[in-house]
Parts: sequence; C-alpha cells; structure tokens
Amino acid sequence: MNRVYIKTYGCQMNERDSEQVASSLRDRGYSVVDNEFDADVVLLNTCSVRDQAEQKAIGKAGYLSKRKRENPNFILGVMGCMAQNRGEELFDRLPDLDLVVGTQKFHRVPDHLDHLIQTSNGQGPRPSTLMDLGEEEGSQNTIKDHVSKTNEVSAFVSIMQGCNMNCAFCIVPKTRGSERSRPIEQIVEEVQELAVNGVKEVTFLGQIVTSYGRREFPVIDGKSPFVQLLERTNEVPGIERIRFTSPHPRGFKQDLVEAYRDLPKLCEYIHLPLQAGCDKTLRAMNRPYTKSRYRQIVDSLRAVVPHMYFSTDIIVGFPGETEEDFNESAAFFEDIGFDMAYIFKYSIRTGTPAEAMPDQIPQEEKERRNQVLLDILSKSSLQRNETLIGTTQEVLVEGPAKRGDAYMGKTRGHRNAIFEADERLIGHLVDLNIKRVTASSLYGDLVLAGVDTTN
Repeated sequence: MNRVYIKTYGCQMNERDSEQVASSLRDRGYSVVDNEFDADVVLLNTCSVRDQAEQKAIGKAGYLSKRKRENPNFILGVMGCMAQNRGEELFDRLPDLDLVVGTQKFHRVPDHLDHLIQTSNGQGPRPSTLMDLGEEEGSQNTIKDHVSKTNEVSAFVSIMQGCNMNCAFCIVPKTRGSERSRPIEQIVEEVQELAVNGVKEVTFLGQIVTSYGRREFPVIDGKSPFVQLLERTNEVPGIERIRFTSPHPRGFKQDLVEAYRDLPKLCEYIHLPLQAGCDKTLRAMNRPYTKSRYRQIVDSLRAVVPHMYFSTDIIVGFPGETEEDFNESAAFFEDIGFDMAYIFKYSIRTGTPAEAMPDQIPQEEKERRNQVLLDILSKSSLQRNETLIGTTQEVLVEGPAKRGDAYMGKTRGHRNAIFEADERLIGHLVDLNIKRVTASSLYGDLVLAGVDTTN
C-alpha cells in the first residue's frame, strides 16, 4: 500500500508542488511510481484557472473511481487549486474520493495517507473521507525539497505563495490565498544545494513573483526584495542562468529593469502578462496599468537589452470585448512583437466578478479571435527566429530530443534548440551555430571548441 502516483494539471507552480509532495512521501517511506496502474494511491494535483482544466481532473477522478469500486483499499485523492475551490462539493460529485487537500496543506499529505492506510488495515475506524483545506501560517516555507533526478539541468524554486490582486477573471486569490514569501536566506540555501547537485538553471516561481517580500522585507539601496534575491542568486557558484515567472507589469520598477543590465546570469527573456491590448478591456479586467504603461516597460527593457525576448499571456473573448476592442488588442499584440505567448479563450470562473458581467462572448467567436492571435504570433516568432540564422547562440543542453537521435536545449532567450550531440554534454553550456529555424525551434551545429566534457 505504499506505491503512489501523482498526476499534475496546470502551471509550473503545480509541478513544483507535486515535486514537493513526492519528496515528502519518499522521506516517509512511500514509493513514487511513474504509472498509475502500478500505484496503490493516486493523487491528482489540480488546476482551477480554466474550466477545461477542472473538467479534465474530474473526468480522470471519475475514471479512477471504477478502480476504487473493484479494490476498496485503493486510495484516490485530489489536491491543489480545484480541491481548494470546490471542497466538499467534490465528495458529492465523486463519492468514491478518499482525500481532498488544499493548496496550503501539501506538506500534510504523508500524514493523511498514513492515517488512511493504517485505518484500512484495521488500526481504528477508517474515515469515509478526509478533507484538509484550512489556511496554515508558514505553508510557503514547506515547498523547498526536490526529488533527485539524473542529469537534472534546471529546477523550479518556489519563493512565495498567494496573490493579492483582484483581476476580474481570476480565481487564484481564492485558491492560493494572500501573498506570503519565504526568507531570502532559505531560498539561497535551496539554490546552493541545487547547484551542488548539478543544476545550472533556476526559475523562481510565484503567483506574482515580482511581489516577492514587498510586505515582509525592506527595500535596501532602492532595491526591492525580489531584486535583492536575484542579486544573491547571481553570486551562487555553479548556477549559470536565472529566470522567473510569472511577474506583473506593476512589478517592473527601475531596479528590476537595471537588474537585466547588471546581472549576467539573469537571462534576457521575460514573461510579461498583457491579458489585453485595449485600455477599456484592461479596466474591465481590473488590471492596474494601461497600454501606454505596458509599452514603457517593454521599451525600458529593450533599452538595456536590445535583443530581449518577450512572452506573454493574453485573453480573447473577455465579457464585453467588442470587435473594435479585439482589433485594438490584436494590433497592440502584433506591434509589441512577442516571441511566444499563451493565448487563452476566456473561461467563466464561478465566484469571480467577470462571471456576472453582461455581454458574454459566444464560444465560436472566441475560437476565431484565438486563431487570429495565433496567426500573428506564428508570424512574429518565425521572423524573430529567422534573424538568428547564421548566428551563434549559447545553449544549455538539457537532454535527448523527443524525436530522433538529436539533443535539445534552450538559448538564453528561451528558444528551443535541436542539434546533434553526445550525452556527456548534458548540463553544459555550448555554442550553437544556427542553420535553420521554424516558428518554435532552432536547428544548428555545435561549436565545440573550449567545451570541457570531462565532468
């Protein structure tokens, strides 16, 4: 009864939370397996940002419920954002569910599984269900352990939890709670340990990562706690690259802009959520910036790093978004020239202000607008990649490509690169001469002079 399979839905935060749960379970003596059919326990780490993500998780849980009826000792649990959002309702929807764990209780999962297994073995009455959704002080400090992986090159580091924003479309403040940050020293120690274990690149995670520590820690020499953390991480031996996601436009003050100029390990890539390129829509979304302010941020970053790479989030079909509004948004989206984007069709989230807004957009119109932006993005990304043909780009070798005998890695600008290589190069920074490109990938030949592959 100690084999556990964890299936993760949603964002990098969820991936990191699942990794923490897996590490905690292994420390407790559980075996974390890669196949649900080999498991005695299946945990679904869920997402609530869009309805489709919730429906996928509910569908999966319903499918697993059949196994529960065949094997009463099989344990099925749901954790994460959907668990926090739906709570008791999940037991009504999924009567064979054993465990529901919220976003501030991931570290309690081993205790809850111990209890369920012990009681199923006759050591006391087994509860019909077990739910743990309460807030817990210090929960942000429990996401700090990593599962050891062979040839792990990059790692996510969770630096905070929660969100204090009130975007009209978003349920995250309800599912993740208010902002809570980890101490800088604890994060730096985690990064140092990762570096000792061979990790070369870290990506800091937070719901609004640039809000890190703004209520807990002081500004020093005009630098926010987040910039202080970036500076400390830039000094960690062995770490070659630093990234972060997801920020908010309001977090881009001059100190962060200058960090891109001054910190050599901070990659010249930024994921900067736009959500809409129309001021009217931004106001309806309760996003506290304008197109003009967004452009100022982009221009200030390009001023310090002219070849900066940008990705974004943008929503089509927000309630009340007219054709004129969308055309304005699409024009701004094209004008910025994003290298990559996550384009979302607006999805109603129960309990958010946008749920009750008039003029909801038909699904077929959302689909059309989505395709318009996808076409713009494909053109923009291809044009940017074509400028790299004939150049030499630094690539961090991550491992074998999904297809063929090639290897893959990422440039500092977060472009996927495919090339012929050797396993010994995994974890190394190499130079790649770009020969051809697509909208999503670069293809090239290694320039191996000076690369030490003995370690």
